[in-house]
Amino acid sequence: MRLPALTIFLTALLIPAILHAQSKSFKEQFIESYRNRDLKRLESLVVSHKDTLLSEAEALVEEALAKDKGFEERMFLLDIASSMVTMYRFRFKGGRDLLERINRIIRTESEKERKRLLEAMRWSREEEFLGNFVMRRYEKEMAERGLPPVIYPHWIHRIWFQCKVCHNKIFVMKRWVNEITQEKIEKGRLCGVCHNGKIAFDARSNCRRCHLAGRPEAERLREPERLDHEKVQKIARQLGAEWNYKKLPEGRIPRDRFGFIDWLELKRRGVFKPIPSLEGKDEEGIRDNKILFITKGKSVQNVLFDHKIHSSWIRCSVCHPLIFKDKLGENDIWMKDMARGQFCGHCHGKVSFTFADCMRCHSQPRDTIPPGVLVHRPKRKGG
Repeated sequence: MRLPALTIFLTALLIPAILHAQSKSFKEQFIESYRNRDLKRLESLVVSHKDTLLSEAEALVEEALAKDKGFEERMFLLDIASSMVTMYRFRFKGGRDLLERINRIIRTESEKERKRLLEAMRWSREEEFLGNFVMRRYEKEMAERGLPPVIYPHWIHRIWFQCKVCHNKIFVMKRWVNEITQEKIEKGRLCGVCHNGKIAFDARSNCRRCHLAGRPEAERLREPERLDHEKVQKIARQLGAEWNYKKLPEGRIPRDRFGFIDWLELKRRGVFKPIPSLEGKDEEGIRDNKILFITKGKSVQNVLFDHKIHSSWIRCSVCHPLIFKDKLGENDIWMKDMARGQFCGHCHGKVSFTFADCMRCHSQPRDTIPPGVLVHRPKRKGG
Protein backbone atom coordinates (compact mmCIF):
# COMPACT_ATOMS: atom_id res chain seq x y z
CA MET A 1 0.00 0.00 0.00
CA ARG A 2 1.44 3.34 -1.04
CA LEU A 3 1.04 6.44 1.17
CA PRO A 4 -0.25 9.62 -0.48
CA ALA A 5 2.48 12.04 -1.44
CA LEU A 6 1.05 14.75 0.89
CA THR A 7 1.21 12.37 3.88
CA ILE A 8 4.83 11.53 3.13
CA PHE A 9 5.66 15.22 2.77
CA LEU A 10 4.00 16.20 6.09
CA THR A 11 5.63 13.27 7.88
CA ALA A 12 9.03 14.37 6.59
CA LEU A 13 8.38 17.82 8.02
CA LEU A 14 7.10 16.65 11.41
CA ILE A 15 9.65 13.94 12.24
CA PRO A 16 12.60 16.39 12.75
CA ALA A 17 10.40 18.56 14.99
CA ILE A 18 9.35 15.54 17.07
CA LEU A 19 12.94 14.32 17.39
CA HIS A 20 14.06 17.86 18.34
CA ALA A 21 11.41 18.05 21.07
CA GLN A 22 12.50 14.66 22.42
CA SER A 23 16.15 15.76 22.47
CA LYS A 24 15.41 18.66 24.79
CA SER A 25 16.09 18.12 28.48
CA PHE A 26 13.27 18.11 31.01
CA LYS A 27 14.39 21.51 32.26
CA GLU A 28 14.31 23.01 28.75
CA GLN A 29 10.88 21.57 28.04
CA PHE A 30 9.50 22.75 31.39
CA ILE A 31 10.86 26.29 30.94
CA GLU A 32 9.55 26.50 27.38
CA SER A 33 6.07 25.34 28.47
CA TYR A 34 6.17 27.64 31.49
CA ARG A 35 6.94 30.66 29.30
CA ASN A 36 4.14 29.70 26.91
CA ARG A 37 1.72 29.14 29.81
CA ASP A 38 1.00 25.68 28.41
CA LEU A 39 -0.55 24.14 31.55
CA LYS A 40 -1.49 20.85 29.92
CA ARG A 41 2.07 20.33 28.72
CA LEU A 42 3.43 21.25 32.15
CA GLU A 43 1.15 18.74 33.86
CA SER A 44 2.19 16.06 31.38
CA LEU A 45 5.87 16.77 32.05
CA VAL A 46 5.38 16.57 35.81
CA VAL A 47 3.62 13.23 35.53
CA SER A 48 6.11 11.72 33.08
CA HIS A 49 9.10 12.84 35.21
CA LYS A 50 7.65 11.98 38.61
CA ASP A 51 10.71 10.03 39.72
CA THR A 52 13.30 12.66 38.76
CA LEU A 53 11.44 15.96 39.15
CA LEU A 54 12.59 16.75 42.72
CA SER A 55 16.24 16.10 41.83
CA GLU A 56 15.78 18.33 38.74
CA ALA A 57 14.46 21.08 41.01
CA GLU A 58 17.43 20.60 43.38
CA ALA A 59 19.81 20.97 40.44
CA LEU A 60 18.05 24.17 39.39
CA VAL A 61 18.50 25.61 42.90
CA GLU A 62 22.23 24.83 42.78
CA GLU A 63 22.48 26.44 39.32
CA ALA A 64 20.60 29.51 40.54
CA LEU A 65 22.99 30.02 43.47
CA ALA A 66 26.13 29.84 41.33
CA LYS A 67 28.33 32.93 41.69
CA ASP A 68 28.14 33.80 38.00
CA LYS A 69 24.35 34.30 38.10
CA GLY A 70 22.90 37.78 38.25
CA PHE A 71 19.88 38.54 40.41
CA GLU A 72 17.26 38.35 37.64
CA GLU A 73 18.56 35.04 36.25
CA ARG A 74 18.88 33.63 39.77
CA MET A 75 15.29 34.53 40.65
CA PHE A 76 13.99 33.14 37.36
CA LEU A 77 15.62 29.76 37.98
CA LEU A 78 14.36 29.68 41.58
CA ASP A 79 10.88 30.52 40.34
CA ILE A 80 11.04 27.63 37.86
CA ALA A 81 12.21 25.28 40.62
CA SER A 82 9.42 26.48 42.91
CA SER A 83 6.84 25.94 40.15
CA MET A 84 8.13 22.42 39.51
CA VAL A 85 7.83 21.40 43.15
CA THR A 86 4.48 23.18 43.62
CA MET A 87 2.98 21.21 40.73
CA TYR A 88 4.56 18.04 42.08
CA ARG A 89 2.99 18.65 45.52
CA PHE A 90 -0.40 19.33 43.98
CA ARG A 91 -0.27 16.05 42.04
CA PHE A 92 1.69 13.71 44.34
CA LYS A 93 1.56 15.39 47.80
CA GLY A 94 5.35 15.31 48.25
CA GLY A 95 8.27 17.77 48.19
CA ARG A 96 7.10 19.97 51.07
CA ASP A 97 10.54 20.45 52.65
CA LEU A 98 12.14 21.26 49.33
CA LEU A 99 9.44 23.81 48.48
CA GLU A 100 9.85 25.53 51.84
CA ARG A 101 13.63 25.66 51.34
CA ILE A 102 13.27 27.16 47.86
CA ASN A 103 10.86 29.80 49.14
CA ARG A 104 13.23 30.67 52.00
CA ILE A 105 16.05 31.11 49.47
CA ILE A 106 13.81 33.34 47.33
CA ARG A 107 13.03 35.52 50.36
CA THR A 108 16.69 35.67 51.35
CA GLU A 109 17.88 36.56 47.84
CA SER A 110 15.16 39.21 47.51
CA GLU A 111 16.24 40.82 50.78
CA LYS A 112 19.90 40.76 49.75
CA GLU A 113 19.01 42.46 46.46
CA ARG A 114 16.89 45.06 48.28
CA LYS A 115 19.85 45.91 50.54
CA ARG A 116 22.21 45.98 47.55
CA LEU A 117 19.97 48.43 45.72
CA LEU A 118 19.64 50.62 48.81
CA GLU A 119 23.43 50.67 49.12
CA ALA A 120 23.84 51.45 45.43
CA MET A 121 21.35 54.31 45.77
CA ARG A 122 22.95 55.60 48.96
CA TRP A 123 25.09 58.15 47.17
CA SER A 124 22.84 58.69 44.15
CA ARG A 125 21.90 62.20 45.27
CA GLU A 126 25.57 63.16 45.41
CA GLU A 127 26.06 61.91 41.85
CA GLU A 128 22.88 63.27 40.31
CA PHE A 129 24.76 66.30 39.01
CA LEU A 130 26.53 65.28 35.79
CA GLY A 131 30.21 64.57 36.41
CA ASN A 132 30.08 64.28 40.21
CA PHE A 133 31.59 61.01 41.43
CA VAL A 134 31.55 59.52 44.92
CA MET A 135 34.80 57.65 45.52
CA ARG A 136 33.66 54.79 47.70
CA ARG A 137 36.07 51.96 46.95
CA TYR A 138 37.57 52.21 50.47
CA GLU A 139 34.35 53.24 52.15
CA LYS A 140 34.75 50.80 55.05
CA GLU A 141 38.29 51.93 55.80
CA MET A 142 37.23 55.58 55.62
CA ALA A 143 34.29 54.97 57.96
CA GLU A 144 36.69 53.47 60.52
CA ARG A 145 38.52 56.81 60.51
CA GLY A 146 35.26 58.72 60.88
CA LEU A 147 35.31 59.99 57.29
CA PRO A 148 32.61 59.78 54.62
CA PRO A 149 33.65 59.09 51.00
CA VAL A 150 35.13 61.78 48.78
CA ILE A 151 32.95 63.64 46.26
CA TYR A 152 34.88 64.62 43.16
CA PRO A 153 33.12 67.48 41.31
CA HIS A 154 34.29 67.35 37.69
CA TRP A 155 32.41 70.55 36.86
CA ILE A 156 34.33 72.75 39.29
CA HIS A 157 37.72 71.49 38.09
CA ARG A 158 36.58 71.89 34.49
CA ILE A 159 36.33 75.65 35.01
CA TRP A 160 40.10 75.89 35.51
CA PHE A 161 41.46 72.88 33.60
CA GLN A 162 40.84 71.32 30.24
CA CYS A 163 40.21 67.58 30.56
CA LYS A 164 43.56 66.86 28.88
CA VAL A 165 45.41 68.27 31.91
CA CYS A 166 44.50 65.13 33.87
CA HIS A 167 43.47 62.54 31.27
CA ASN A 168 45.26 60.30 30.56
CA LYS A 169 48.41 61.95 31.87
CA ILE A 170 47.53 61.78 35.58
CA PHE A 171 44.34 59.70 35.64
CA VAL A 172 43.17 56.96 33.27
CA MET A 173 39.80 58.21 32.05
CA LYS A 174 37.85 55.23 33.33
CA ARG A 175 36.18 54.88 36.67
CA TRP A 176 37.47 52.39 39.28
CA VAL A 177 40.83 51.71 37.61
CA ASN A 178 43.05 54.42 39.15
CA GLU A 179 43.42 52.91 42.66
CA ILE A 180 43.34 56.29 44.39
CA THR A 181 44.78 56.09 47.91
CA GLN A 182 45.90 58.66 50.48
CA GLU A 183 49.40 57.21 50.36
CA LYS A 184 49.71 57.88 46.62
CA ILE A 185 48.28 61.37 47.02
CA GLU A 186 50.79 62.23 49.76
CA LYS A 187 53.59 61.05 47.45
CA GLY A 188 52.48 63.62 44.86
CA ARG A 189 50.62 61.25 42.56
CA LEU A 190 47.02 61.39 41.28
CA CYS A 191 45.18 64.16 43.20
CA GLY A 192 48.50 64.97 44.89
CA VAL A 193 49.91 66.35 41.64
CA CYS A 194 47.95 69.52 42.38
CA HIS A 195 46.73 69.18 45.95
CA ASN A 196 50.14 69.74 47.48
CA GLY A 197 49.74 73.20 49.03
CA LYS A 198 51.30 74.89 46.01
CA ILE A 199 48.89 74.54 43.09
CA ALA A 200 45.84 73.71 45.25
CA PHE A 201 45.13 73.14 48.94
CA ASP A 202 47.18 70.42 50.63
CA ALA A 203 45.28 67.12 50.76
CA ARG A 204 47.37 65.97 53.73
CA SER A 205 45.81 68.42 56.17
CA ASN A 206 42.40 69.21 54.70
CA CYS A 207 40.61 65.85 54.73
CA ARG A 208 37.12 67.22 55.25
CA ARG A 209 37.32 69.52 52.23
CA CYS A 210 36.96 66.43 50.03
CA HIS A 211 35.38 63.85 52.34
CA LEU A 212 31.92 65.39 52.12
CA ALA A 213 29.51 62.70 50.88
CA GLY A 214 26.31 62.85 52.88
CA ARG A 215 27.27 66.04 54.72
CA PRO A 216 25.34 69.34 54.41
CA GLU A 217 28.48 70.96 52.93
CA ALA A 218 28.14 68.69 49.90
CA GLU A 219 25.17 70.75 48.73
CA ARG A 220 27.46 73.36 47.20
CA LEU A 221 28.99 70.71 44.94
CA ARG A 222 25.58 70.08 43.38
CA GLU A 223 24.50 73.69 43.05
CA PRO A 224 26.42 75.91 40.58
CA GLU A 225 24.27 78.84 41.76
CA ARG A 226 26.14 78.70 45.06
CA LEU A 227 29.54 79.12 43.39
CA ASP A 228 31.74 81.80 44.94
CA HIS A 229 32.62 83.53 41.67
CA GLU A 230 35.23 85.86 43.12
CA LYS A 231 37.07 82.97 44.75
CA VAL A 232 36.90 80.93 41.52
CA GLN A 233 38.21 83.94 39.58
CA LYS A 234 41.07 84.41 42.04
CA ILE A 235 42.13 80.75 41.69
CA ALA A 236 41.81 81.00 37.89
CA ARG A 237 44.21 83.95 37.81
CA GLN A 238 46.73 82.09 39.96
CA LEU A 239 46.62 79.15 37.55
CA GLY A 240 46.72 81.24 34.37
CA ALA A 241 43.09 80.48 33.52
CA GLU A 242 40.14 82.88 33.20
CA TRP A 243 36.74 83.09 34.90
CA ASN A 244 34.96 86.19 33.60
CA TYR A 245 31.80 85.70 35.62
CA LYS A 246 30.48 89.18 34.81
CA LYS A 247 29.79 87.85 31.30
CA LEU A 248 27.36 85.26 32.66
CA PRO A 249 23.82 85.79 31.33
CA GLU A 250 21.86 87.39 34.18
CA GLY A 251 24.69 86.37 36.48
CA ARG A 252 23.82 82.67 36.24
CA ILE A 253 25.73 79.73 34.80
CA PRO A 254 23.78 78.64 31.68
CA ARG A 255 22.14 75.21 31.74
CA ASP A 256 20.85 72.97 28.98
CA ARG A 257 17.24 71.79 28.98
CA PHE A 258 18.18 68.91 31.27
CA GLY A 259 19.64 71.19 33.93
CA PHE A 260 23.32 70.50 33.23
CA ILE A 261 25.96 73.16 32.60
CA ASP A 262 26.13 74.32 28.98
CA TRP A 263 29.89 74.50 28.55
CA LEU A 264 29.77 75.52 24.89
CA GLU A 265 27.58 78.49 25.78
CA LEU A 266 30.09 79.49 28.46
CA LYS A 267 32.84 79.28 25.85
CA ARG A 268 30.87 81.28 23.27
CA ARG A 269 30.35 84.06 25.79
CA GLY A 270 34.02 84.10 26.80
CA VAL A 271 33.16 83.37 30.41
CA PHE A 272 36.01 80.96 30.96
CA LYS A 273 39.32 79.85 29.53
CA PRO A 274 40.77 76.76 31.23
CA ILE A 275 44.46 75.95 30.97
CA PRO A 276 45.53 73.12 28.59
CA SER A 277 48.32 71.77 30.83
CA LEU A 278 50.07 72.41 34.13
CA GLU A 279 53.05 73.61 32.07
CA GLY A 280 50.87 76.24 30.39
CA LYS A 281 50.93 75.01 26.79
CA ASP A 282 49.02 72.45 24.73
CA GLU A 283 51.43 69.59 24.09
CA GLU A 284 49.39 67.89 21.34
CA GLY A 285 47.74 70.78 19.57
CA ILE A 286 44.22 70.77 18.15
CA ARG A 287 42.96 68.56 15.35
CA ASP A 288 40.71 70.53 13.01
CA ASN A 289 38.42 68.44 10.79
CA LYS A 290 34.83 67.26 10.80
CA ILE A 291 33.28 63.84 10.22
CA LEU A 292 29.72 63.40 9.02
CA PHE A 293 28.24 60.21 10.47
CA ILE A 294 25.46 58.90 8.22
CA THR A 295 22.93 57.44 10.65
CA LYS A 296 21.60 53.91 10.20
CA GLY A 297 17.98 54.78 10.92
CA LYS A 298 16.05 56.99 8.51
CA SER A 299 14.01 58.57 11.29
CA VAL A 300 16.90 60.65 12.66
CA GLN A 301 19.22 63.17 11.07
CA ASN A 302 22.95 62.71 10.57
CA VAL A 303 25.64 63.62 13.11
CA LEU A 304 28.45 66.08 12.43
CA PHE A 305 31.42 65.37 14.70
CA ASP A 306 33.79 68.31 15.20
CA HIS A 307 37.32 67.22 16.08
CA LYS A 308 38.29 70.80 16.93
CA ILE A 309 35.75 71.08 19.75
CA HIS A 310 36.75 67.73 21.23
CA SER A 311 40.53 67.98 20.81
CA SER A 312 40.48 71.38 22.52
CA TRP A 313 39.32 69.51 25.63
CA ILE A 314 40.88 66.05 25.50
CA ARG A 315 43.99 64.33 24.18
CA CYS A 316 43.73 62.30 20.99
CA SER A 317 45.16 59.35 22.91
CA VAL A 318 42.09 59.28 25.15
CA CYS A 319 39.93 58.15 22.22
CA HIS A 320 42.38 56.60 19.77
CA PRO A 321 42.78 53.71 19.35
CA LEU A 322 41.14 52.22 22.47
CA ILE A 323 37.68 53.81 22.06
CA PHE A 324 37.64 54.57 18.32
CA LYS A 325 39.73 52.93 15.61
CA ASP A 326 41.73 55.72 14.01
CA LYS A 327 40.53 54.96 10.49
CA LEU A 328 37.50 56.38 8.74
CA GLY A 329 34.64 53.90 8.39
CA GLU A 330 36.13 51.28 10.74
CA ASN A 331 33.90 52.03 13.75
CA ASP A 332 30.52 50.29 13.80
CA ILE A 333 28.76 52.69 16.16
CA TRP A 334 25.37 51.89 17.68
CA MET A 335 23.32 53.85 20.22
CA LYS A 336 22.84 50.70 22.31
CA ASP A 337 26.63 50.42 22.62
CA MET A 338 26.95 54.08 23.60
CA ALA A 339 24.37 53.52 26.33
CA ARG A 340 26.68 50.82 27.72
CA GLY A 341 29.58 53.27 27.91
CA GLN A 342 31.22 52.49 24.57
CA PHE A 343 32.22 54.94 21.82
CA CYS A 344 30.73 58.40 22.61
CA GLY A 345 29.26 56.91 25.80
CA HIS A 346 32.75 56.93 27.30
CA CYS A 347 32.10 60.61 28.21
CA HIS A 348 28.56 61.54 27.22
CA GLY A 349 26.05 60.83 29.94
CA LYS A 350 28.86 60.72 32.52
CA VAL A 351 30.74 64.02 32.38
CA SER A 352 29.40 65.49 29.16
CA PHE A 353 25.83 66.17 28.05
CA THR A 354 23.39 63.29 28.12
CA PHE A 355 22.18 61.17 25.18
CA ALA A 356 18.62 62.24 26.00
CA ASP A 357 19.48 65.50 24.21
CA CYS A 358 19.23 63.69 20.84
CA MET A 359 18.98 66.69 18.53
CA ARG A 360 22.15 68.22 19.92
CA CYS A 361 24.11 65.69 17.84
CA HIS A 362 21.52 64.52 15.29
CA SER A 363 21.25 67.96 13.68
CA GLN A 364 22.48 67.52 10.10
CA PRO A 365 19.88 67.06 7.32
CA ARG A 366 20.09 63.61 5.73
CA ASP A 367 20.03 65.01 2.19
CA THR A 368 22.96 67.41 2.67
CA ILE A 369 26.71 66.79 2.96
CA PRO A 370 28.55 69.92 4.14
CA PRO A 371 31.62 70.81 2.04
CA GLY A 372 35.02 69.64 3.23
CA VAL A 373 33.82 67.02 5.69
CA LEU A 374 34.88 63.39 5.92
CA VAL A 375 31.98 60.95 5.55
CA HIS A 376 31.49 57.89 7.74
CA ARG A 377 28.95 55.46 6.32
CA PRO A 378 27.43 52.69 8.47
CA LYS A 379 28.70 49.15 8.04
CA ARG A 380 25.29 47.62 8.74
CA LYS A 381 21.74 48.80 8.39
CA GLY A 382 19.59 49.21 11.47
CA GLY A 383 18.86 51.57 14.36
